[in-house]
Amino acid sequence: MAYETEDHEMQYCFPAINSSCIKGKRSRHENNIIYVFVSVLSAWTMFLNLLVIISISHFKQLHTPTNLIILSLAVTDMLIGLVMPIEAIKLIEMCWYFGDTFCGLYSIFICMLLTASLNNLVLVAVDRYVAVCHPLLYLQKITITKTLISICLSWVCISAYNSAFIINSGYFEMLHKTNKCFGECFALLGFAWRVTDLFMSFIFPCILIISLYLRIFYVVHQQVKVINTLMKSGKSINEGSVRRKSESKAALTLGIIVTVYLLCWIPYYICFLTAVSSMTVNVLSWVLFINSGLNPMIYALFYPWFKKTVKLILTLKIFQAASSMVNILTEHQL
Repeated sequence: MAYETEDHEMQYCFPAINSSCIKGKRSRHENNIIYVFVSVLSAWTMFLNLLVIISISHFKQLHTPTNLIILSLAVTDMLIGLVMPIEAIKLIEMCWYFGDTFCGLYSIFICMLLTASLNNLVLVAVDRYVAVCHPLLYLQKITITKTLISICLSWVCISAYNSAFIINSGYFEMLHKTNKCFGECFALLGFAWRVTDLFMSFIFPCILIISLYLRIFYVVHQQVKVINTLMKSGKSINEGSVRRKSESKAALTLGIIVTVYLLCWIPYYICFLTAVSSMTVNVLSWVLFINSGLNPMIYALFYPWFKKTVKLILTLKIFQAASSMVNILTEHQL
């Protein structure tokens, strides 16, 4: 009984300060389980996405516009894995130990990462749309240089938008007004600001992504019908048809990533807009973080090149001479 009493005894984030917030009332056993789970999830997310980053960066054959966007997405996911321990402290301890200034900067950083994930998926959708629907223009319109510029501009715009949103929404002022206790990093934004962010950060990008993928899936369906008809009639399949089939497969694979992402995001934004309990929002926030560890698993399931590169990385063969020139792709695999 003494142990149980000690576990549930009221504790404060900052015992020496009278206005300190109260710590979470979970037992040590519960806290340990959550910390272990978060530590494993954080390490898993960073490790898998690091494999993706090394693969695309090291092997020359993977230096394509599509893979550069996947690289950007992997960097975003790895950074989300990096900040998971800080989110765990907020969730478990229900305390913020790093001051109001860092609270604001951290909020900007988190919003930036979550928005960047969706923007990367917008770039993926545009890339696949041109590749599938306008294949003859793809090599001319979508180049590595243009893709790099698009990724950089996307990150700059995301940083500027989230910084302006947090500052202009009066976040720092409301942070002090809503802080009923010392050691809290939470501010309830007004309904108008929540609607604005919902449209800018979620609805508009989602409408764009869904519209492009609906067109892609229609064209893919038509292309598959034509290829199957040619095969049944005994006619030879030229290289262009094989290439279009490969592009279609890549679009479907990336479509799965988009679908999983949206399924993770939609419940969060519904709760964010309706201002439900902070605990519900916290739980759904972790669903978003878990999504960052799912993307590399999708690559492993559907991309043969990822399995090959992971094997070369883990066996340290990437340190051999000319390892970056190893043949990774076969039959126009992406």
